[in-house]
Amino acid sequence: MGKPTLLVLAAGMASRYGSLKQVDSFGPHGETIIDYSIYDAINAGFGKVVFIIRQEFETIMREKFDNKFADKIEVDYAFQDFDLKKFGVDREIERTKPWGTAHAVMSAMDKINEPFCVINADDFYGTDSFVKMADFLNNEVSDSKMSLMGFEVGNTMSDHGYVSRGVCEVTEEGNMASVTERTNIYYVEEGDQKKIVFEENGVQNTLNPTTRVSMNFWGFTPKVFEVALAMFPQFVEENSDNPKSEFFIPSVPDYMVKNGLADFKVIPTSSKWFGVTYAEDKPVVQDSISKLIAEGAYPEKLF
Repeated sequence: MGKPTLLVLAAGMASRYGSLKQVDSFGPHGETIIDYSIYDAINAGFGKVVFIIRQEFETIMREKFDNKFADKIEVDYAFQDFDLKKFGVDREIERTKPWGTAHAVMSAMDKINEPFCVINADDFYGTDSFVKMADFLNNEVSDSKMSLMGFEVGNTMSDHGYVSRGVCEVTEEGNMASVTERTNIYYVEEGDQKKIVFEENGVQNTLNPTTRVSMNFWGFTPKVFEVALAMFPQFVEENSDNPKSEFFIPSVPDYMVKNGLADFKVIPTSSKWFGVTYAEDKPVVQDSISKLIAEGAYPEKLF
């Protein structure tokens, strides 16, 4: 088995952020968040990185990354678009945004033949996560055993608005029992404390800060493409009149677990995630990276 692949979801338009955050600078020498993820992935033993992008981003992404990684890791690109026919759906549906993160993963199915992990371009996961995921993909993964990095929700919040997280139920054996995408998780003030809540049908529900959540850091084999392809036509049919509907990654592992197709090991990490959902998050991320450099976790200049 060859080295695992890193699949980076970088097709989003960053509507809440206000610019193309995939190529925004956060490190002292203009490093992007993706740069830190790929630095960690290279050191952990990944052999290839595939960027999922919109085709109109190709030139700017190649200018930013191709030469930088040319002698360090294989780089490839896949495009997320509106063509449903390549996924077995013989119709055209007018939308302003593609069909979500699971649809993005499916868009890379012709680029990946080995175990791989999926990450978001705008999330900083930390060295520990890549080391643990590489170990899993090299030594444990199979078509019936896949994984996700399980972050504590209290370590993944933004002070500037709501976030989306895949909230996990974990078995005593450390496997995922279910995962539910929650798109409105935020802080509320309760006296002098902050409480974490999510909204469902207009009702606030409390989340324990140690609840394990997915940050779209999944460990898969190519079997996941087959399952997603089987699920997607029905999703399109049920949501053809809903232009904001999204085929999220967690729906595929959740289906696989509930139908006995695979177990998903929840790999625990206490790492503090940080990312850029809002423009106000940027100085927080820059400060966090500066602290990690000062602690020796990363060199001042990555590449």
